[in-house]
Amino acid sequence: MNSKTIIGIVVVLIAVLGTIVLIHQHQSGQLDETAAVDLQSLGERAAHVVGDGVDPSLLPGNPSPVPRLVDLGADNCLPCKLMAPILQELKVEYTEVFTTHFIDVWKNPEAGRQFSVRMIPTQIFFDTDGKELFRHEGFMSKQDILMRWKQLGVNVAKAG
Repeated sequence: MNSKTIIGIVVVLIAVLGTIVLIHQHQSGQLDETAAVDLQSLGERAAHVVGDGVDPSLLPGNPSPVPRLVDLGADNCLPCKLMAPILQELKVEYTEVFTTHFIDVWKNPEAGRQFSVRMIPTQIFFDTDGKELFRHEGFMSKQDILMRWKQLGVNVAKAG
């Protein structure tokens, strides 16, 4: 086995174990059920859904004044529920640095096709020219999102 295969197996095992932990937390009541409400409110404010598609300004190739993060998920997806409060915090705390958008691909399947989503949640990082810089599939913590922006050259240090 080559190192890429071993890394792939390790990543899959970590994902499976993480899912098992999340399911256990959900079943035991340790998971904060308010995340679904947060996700819904974020979706209402940030989805920018137009008909069966997405606001064209969010699609790849379209410029924006600041870089943007597009998270594609669903309000019934457990990892998506866990990301909802993170996305809301980013939307509020970093509004001058980058924009944050949530799109529910179960309610808007065309969006999933427009962004070539294979699994949810998927986070796509775009520069100001609308060029996709990075794509991540699965849960992504606030720290990991900020670290990725920093690696992509975006100054995420908050003025205080």
